[in-house]
Amino acid sequence: MPRHRSSTRPGPGSAGAGSRRQAHAQHAETRVRERRHRVAHEAARLMAEGGLRDYRQAKLKAAQRLGITDDASLPRNREIEEALREHQRLFQPGADSELRRRREAALRALEFFQPFDPRLVGPVLEGTADAHSPVALHLYSDDADAVARFLEQQGMPAESSARRLRLDRERSGDFPVWLFSAEELAFDLTVLPRAQLRQAPLSTIDEKPMVRASAAQLRQLLADEETRGHRN
Repeated sequence: MPRHRSSTRPGPGSAGAGSRRQAHAQHAETRVRERRHRVAHEAARLMAEGGLRDYRQAKLKAAQRLGITDDASLPRNREIEEALREHQRLFQPGADSELRRRREAALRALEFFQPFDPRLVGPVLEGTADAHSPVALHLYSDDADAVARFLEQQGMPAESSARRLRLDRERSGDFPVWLFSAEELAFDLTVLPRAQLRQAPLSTIDEKPMVRASAAQLRQLLADEETRGHRN
């Protein structure tokens, strides 16, 4: 007698269940993406309007305000930074002039601290600075007290502090910080060993080496901005 083979072909019900699972997964992914977007933009608003500087603190506070509790819906820092740029463009029309003012002051500071091979870092360089943002510089010296002596010789009162930075994936360190005001702006100086000129510390935003600019690079950036402004 002929042997009957059992069929393994899925029936219509199995195909329908697979399609429903796929649709459900896509819907869930879309909802997570939408929540990340909402948290990123709320975090950006808190940073722009409330003066928050810490990305993690901003995203956690934003998620709490929105009633969002799952980690998958927390945006990356870079997403918040992009949302911050958009918020400033839409709701802070004077942000461009404030940024230009800080960059011009940063150029003068880079020239002033030239003996320490200074570099501009942070929001003023990256374009997300607002009225709460200090002009952040990295200065380089193997003499930890050299910057303090220089400030004293120039008659510039400054407050001392310290900052922990990640030098690479495996090394971290605490470094001297000097805070002072000039031209009605706050300045934030971190003093690093000269060896760190070869590689910037890691950014707290994306854990990649920080973007830095010398006086010559910042001067070129300002010139390029002015050229674009004339074209517009």
